[in-house]
Amino acid sequence: MFNIFKKKENKVEKIYSPFKGNLVNLEDVPDAVFAQKMMGDGVAIIPSEGKLYSPVDGEIVSVFDTKHAITIKSNDNTNMLIHVGLETMSLEGKPFDVKVKAGDKVKAKDLIMEVDLDFITSNDLNIITPVVIMDDADSVKRTVKDRIEPGNVDINSIIMEVE
Repeated sequence: MFNIFKKKENKVEKIYSPFKGNLVNLEDVPDAVFAQKMMGDGVAIIPSEGKLYSPVDGEIVSVFDTKHAITIKSNDNTNMLIHVGLETMSLEGKPFDVKVKAGDKVKAKDLIMEVDLDFITSNDLNIITPVVIMDDADSVKRTVKDRIEPGNVDINSIIMEVE
């Protein structure tokens, strides 16, 4: 018959760390746009090495012209922004070697960018990297259900669960 009263099961999606490094709470990012979750909820990572991996299976939605940020839509329709460093758009793409383009399909743990972290820090910029779950007006609202405690992570670490 009708299933309107049947509880819909929310699928939980696991988000892997895109970097090896130190995970911190998004609220601790020294940028109000991220710390106050204006872009969405999530976490941040202080990378210890410059290899950025896809945190999910999905599709690259966009690579910013200045190469400092990538948006990905997972196969489960979770939209996320990976913003490498703070104010890094001012570097005009110099420290970023992007391996993907909009429309590319990716698997979790695929290498999608190499970053010269020393170049960023030598320009007095912060390498902290917010990983933010963004709302999409055209799809179901996704919420961060759980996140791991701050500490060391690698690309095998599940940093968030989203439903």
